[in-house]
Amino acid sequence: MNRFDRITAILIQLQSKKVVVAQEIADRFDISLRTVYRDIKSLEEAGVPVIGEKGLGYSIMEGYRLPPVMFTEEEIVAFLMAEKVLENYADINNSELFKSAMFKIRAVLRSAEKTKLEQMEESISVRHKNAESNYLLNDTIPALLRGISEKRVLHIQYAQEDDTTTVHDIEPIGLFHEHGAWITAAWSHTLKAYRHFRTTRILTLQVTGKSFHKAHISMQEWFERTAPAKMSFPVQIRVKTRLVRYLQEQKYNYGFLREKEMKEYTEMHFDAPCIEAFSRWYITFADEADVIEPASLRTMLKERLQTVLKKIS
Repeated sequence: MNRFDRITAILIQLQSKKVVVAQEIADRFDISLRTVYRDIKSLEEAGVPVIGEKGLGYSIMEGYRLPPVMFTEEEIVAFLMAEKVLENYADINNSELFKSAMFKIRAVLRSAEKTKLEQMEESISVRHKNAESNYLLNDTIPALLRGISEKRVLHIQYAQEDDTTTVHDIEPIGLFHEHGAWITAAWSHTLKAYRHFRTTRILTLQVTGKSFHKAHISMQEWFERTAPAKMSFPVQIRVKTRLVRYLQEQKYNYGFLREKEMKEYTEMHFDAPCIEAFSRWYITFADEADVIEPASLRTMLKERLQTVLKKIS
């Protein structure tokens, strides 16, 4: 990216947030803080009303707006892909809001860009909608987002794994997507502790008139607190080289570290988070591979295969 394009991008970034610190800009463009300060100075000299100073962050004076922004072809396609994904994996409210925003984006495109977008639209599809996504038809996620934004206490009925129902007043602090489901992180008044609630199990949700003012932990701290203790098992296997290309996507789910090709065979090293899960995956290609270590994995595989043989004999 040349300097002119970078400075233009910085100007857009400054308008995207209330305050942007110099380090954010430096990280985004992989430049030094000195270069950031120089680029900010160039904007000021060009007449852009930049407010702020080194160490505190920068913002654009209220009311200042850029002329209509032109999108690159890549940016237009990125918007289109996001729209396709949100059609399947966002709640109805947010999906409709994004569609509304896309209509506005389409409206400012030039004729050639609109034609390109229409052509690409027919070529991009998101299939295999999540079976759990029907719950997104209700107002659960919009209500959670409102609770997070307005700092409102929410009253929920929640279905536990044992089919019992519990009632909680919660202070929602964040929402995240994990393993195909939306989950809210919250402080539970009932349990007097931080807990997570899977949105598919929230039976009813009411936004109360109560506000909360407690300074809660950040989502980053939430993830650090709730991360399970890391356990791993060193594994080394030898796989026929012609088979390796079929394992390229799956191997990263089982702690893949490195591999070394040796003509007919390829040695693969893993730091497996769960040796049982690894053994079940290994069985799918066991006829084309050998376990080098650990011996406990070989024992586990023998026992599992013997059980299978008994069932099918």
